[in-house]
Amino acid sequence: MIDLTIKEALEQLKSRKISATELTKAYLDRIDKYGKDLNCYITLTPERALQDAQESDKRYASGETLKLDGMPIGMKDLFATRGIKTTAASHIIDNFIPEYESTVSQKFIDAGTVLLGKTNLDEFAMGTFSKTSYFGAPVNPWQLEKRLTAGGSSGGTTSAVASGLAIGGTGTDTGGSIRFPCAITGLVGMKPTYGLCSRWGCIAFASSLDTPGPIARTVEDAALLLSAMAGYDSKDSTSSDKGFYFNGDLQPILTRSEKPIRVGVIKELMDVKISEDMKQLFQQRIADLKSGGAEIVEVSIPNILDALAAYYIIAPAEASSNLARYDGMRYGLRVEGSDIYDTFKKTRAAGFGDEVKRRMIIGTAVLSSESYEVYFMQAARVRRMIADSFNKAFTMCDLIVCPSSAGTALPLDSDLTPLEYYALDMFTVAMNLAGIPACSVPCGLAGNGLPLGMQVVGKRFDDMRVLQLAKHIEDFSKVDNRPTKIMGK
Repeated sequence: MIDLTIKEALEQLKSRKISATELTKAYLDRIDKYGKDLNCYITLTPERALQDAQESDKRYASGETLKLDGMPIGMKDLFATRGIKTTAASHIIDNFIPEYESTVSQKFIDAGTVLLGKTNLDEFAMGTFSKTSYFGAPVNPWQLEKRLTAGGSSGGTTSAVASGLAIGGTGTDTGGSIRFPCAITGLVGMKPTYGLCSRWGCIAFASSLDTPGPIARTVEDAALLLSAMAGYDSKDSTSSDKGFYFNGDLQPILTRSEKPIRVGVIKELMDVKISEDMKQLFQQRIADLKSGGAEIVEVSIPNILDALAAYYIIAPAEASSNLARYDGMRYGLRVEGSDIYDTFKKTRAAGFGDEVKRRMIIGTAVLSSESYEVYFMQAARVRRMIADSFNKAFTMCDLIVCPSSAGTALPLDSDLTPLEYYALDMFTVAMNLAGIPACSVPCGLAGNGLPLGMQVVGKRFDDMRVLQLAKHIEDFSKVDNRPTKIMGK
C-alpha cells in the first residue's frame, strides 16, 4: 500500500479494496520502522490519525466521501494545529500548543485527510538543508547510508513523502523551500501563485514571499493536494479569490492546440555553473518537449542573477519584523532577567538558533534609518524589475523551464559557509520575488543514482498550465520514486 499514489489510493478506497484504517496503519508501521533514522517528524499523532481514518471509513461506507478522504499526510510544523504542538522547529516556541487551526490545515481536515504528524523543517523555515532545526536535521531516504540532506526548509515533508512515511504533505516556499528539497528527493513540489493558498495560521518568515504549497510523488497528486489547499480566505489580506479547480485529470497541452506551446529558456541562466548531469538531463527534457510539439524560445530576465541578493535583503528584513513578537512575554520560552529588557535579551538569545539570529540582525540592519534607502529600497526596486521582466518574457512564451538546483543532494555534514548555503537558492528565489507559480518535477537520475529536478514557471494564476507541462516532463522522465524502490519494504 505504501507505493500507492494519492490518486491510486483514492480509487482503491472508493472500490473498497482497502480501508482508510488499513492504509493509515501501513504508514504508522513504516514510521515505527524508519522514523527515527529519517527524523522527518517533530510530533507524531497516531491516535489522531487512527481516529481520522475511522471517520473516513464511515464516510466511504455511507457514500458521502470527501475530496481527499483517508489520505495520510504530513503537515509542516509551521502550520498551526489546534491542540497539537506547533514549534516552527524552534526552541523559543517548542512548547506552543495553538488554540486555533491554520486555514490550510483546516482545509485538509475539511477534505478528509488523516494527520500523521507535524514534519521537521529549518527553524522558522530559515535554511536550505533543514539543519537549523532545533530537533536535528531530517535525512534524505535516497542512499540513506550516505546521510544526505533532504533539503530545506520543507525537508521533513520531502523526507517523509519520499520514504513512504506520508502519502503527501504540505510545505511552504519562501525562496525555494518546496522546490529545492523536492528536486533532490525525487518529488513534485508546487509553489503556487502568491495568494492562491492562505497564509493565515502559518507561522510567518517573510510575509510577502511565504507561499504554502503541496509536496507529492506525482504531478497529479500535487494537483489534488493543491485543489484542497487553495481558495479565498477573508482572514488573509493577501488571499486571492481566483481559486484553483482540478477534476482529477491533467489534460495534455502539447498536442491539443493548433498553435504550439511556446516554452521559454532563460538566457541569463545558461552560463550559471551546474553539474554535467543536470545539464544533460535538462537538455534531454528540452529535446523531449520539442519532439512533443513545443516551440522552444530563448527569453531574457536581465536581473535574475541579482535576485539572490535582493531576496537576502527583503526576506531578513521581513523576518526581523515578524519574529519581534517572540519575546517571552505571552507564550513560548521565557528566561527571566534582572528587568524586562534583560528578560527579552536572555529569552531571545536562548530561544533562537544561529541562523535565525543572523537573519534577524541582517534584517534589522537593512531597515535602519541609515540603510533603508541604500539596501532595502534598492532590493525592492530590483524585485519590481524582476517581476516586470517575467511579465515581458511571458509575451514571448507561454511557460518557462529551468533547473531546480545545480546538482544532486549533498551530505548533511557538508562544510559550507552561510553564503554558499544561500547560493543554493539561485534557481528558485526569483519566482518568489515575482509571486509567480513554479513547479519542480523530477527530470531524471544523475550518474550517482540520485534524482534531479527541473522547474516549470508560469504567469500569475497560470498554475494549472504549469502543472500540465510538468506532467509532460514527468512522463518523459519516468523516474521511479516508489518508496519501496528507494528504501525497501
